[in-house]
Amino acid sequence: MDLLHYAPPANWMNDPNGLVFHNGRYHLFFQYNPEGADHANMSWGHASSPDLVRWEDHPVAIAFDADEDIFSGSVVADEEGTAGFGKGALLAFYTSHSKRAAHQAQSIAYSVDDGETWAKYEGNPVLDRGSSDFRDPKVVRYTGPGGPYWVLVAVEAIDQQVLFYRSDDLLTWTFLSAFGPEAAAGGIWECPDLFPLRVGDGDDVAWVLLVSTHPGGPAGGSATQYFVGDFDGVTFTPHVHRPPIGADDEGMRSLPWLDHGHDCYAGVTFSGLGIDDRILIAWMSNWLYAAELPVDPAAPQRGAMTMARRLSLVDDEGTLRLVQVGIVPDVAETATITAERIEGLVELPLTVPPVARIDLLVDLGGADGFALALGRDRQTCVELRYERATGRLLVDRSRGAEALPGAYSTQAEVTLGQRERVGLTIWLDAKGIEVFADGGRSVITDLTPSPPFPHAWLKGVGGAVIVEKLTVSG
Repeated sequence: MDLLHYAPPANWMNDPNGLVFHNGRYHLFFQYNPEGADHANMSWGHASSPDLVRWEDHPVAIAFDADEDIFSGSVVADEEGTAGFGKGALLAFYTSHSKRAAHQAQSIAYSVDDGETWAKYEGNPVLDRGSSDFRDPKVVRYTGPGGPYWVLVAVEAIDQQVLFYRSDDLLTWTFLSAFGPEAAAGGIWECPDLFPLRVGDGDDVAWVLLVSTHPGGPAGGSATQYFVGDFDGVTFTPHVHRPPIGADDEGMRSLPWLDHGHDCYAGVTFSGLGIDDRILIAWMSNWLYAAELPVDPAAPQRGAMTMARRLSLVDDEGTLRLVQVGIVPDVAETATITAERIEGLVELPLTVPPVARIDLLVDLGGADGFALALGRDRQTCVELRYERATGRLLVDRSRGAEALPGAYSTQAEVTLGQRERVGLTIWLDAKGIEVFADGGRSVITDLTPSPPFPHAWLKGVGGAVIVEKLTVSG
């Protein structure tokens, strides 16, 4: 395969929309400009896959028109046909963004041919608050006490609130409750998601609420925070209440973030799967610079998606944390280094394939840290560093990014804590890099300048380190 990260052949892409597993295929809809590589003419693009790795492009699903742009939303399968469009019809809930007034409302389009063609519901909109910033509906099936019924989760973006609604027929919606602002409140709130997950391998279940925010992320600009709590069919109650803080607050980095990198935004999960199969895809870019990234004049295209990730919850000494594991292609091992003592800077005797997985386990011994650089040369590379004193893992993509927007050149970081041994799983291709640490508890996703990355250098900082194992696959 050529890429880990899906992108359409041409034009602009941003938020994933309407992720749904239906009739054996994973459907990915997304914000799309069918007429160019700039953020305009918002429509829903469409791709599908049997395995979340090999993607087939489809025609535009729901197109903009003279009256409205088609903003973000979700898709569910109406297996019982309660909305009146037939059993098994796919219903797309999207935000109607008016071109004639500052107004956003929630509307429906439906498909009776597995998502190939769509028609707008004549009764649109189905939910209207008279607001200019009411958007991003995510519809989920609630089956707890008092259920089953449908729940729609949307945001009042400027107010930093998540709003919950209920329906029995997917057409008529009744307000339930509101949540927020809490925790990261340095920017607007967007693209909520709500879902249950088992805690570890037991029977206990907790609910996760995802909320994307821009600006105010840990690396600057766009990011997605998560809350773990309880949902009783009416109200979401987090296990830990956190007062709202701004982007410059010292406590911002320590909040529960889906991803600590620059480029993981608007992540949502697939409908149509069970509680033990919760899969997420996010937009791999950042509103700080997405519209300024250079394009190939011969094939102008901006935007890509993260790898699909399977989510789970673990109990870390009384705190429930999300764990993410990439859903990835089969790759063959190409090089292995074991029990290698590294002092100073050493170029490793291996070649990193264009699409690669790197598994690294380092014993720091008495060293202060280590650095792993991947690139064409030392001037155009991405560097991963672990600092023992601070416990921080950093991803620095500034080398080779001189021609890119200024905000692109900053580094991303996450605090792992002080460790004797550090293990990382790294995935990279021509679009970007995804770094999974702590068994998937901490993730950094970044677009990367100047691929490919055939060479690798490792350095023990402040002393020698032992590479217990480094495996390259591709």
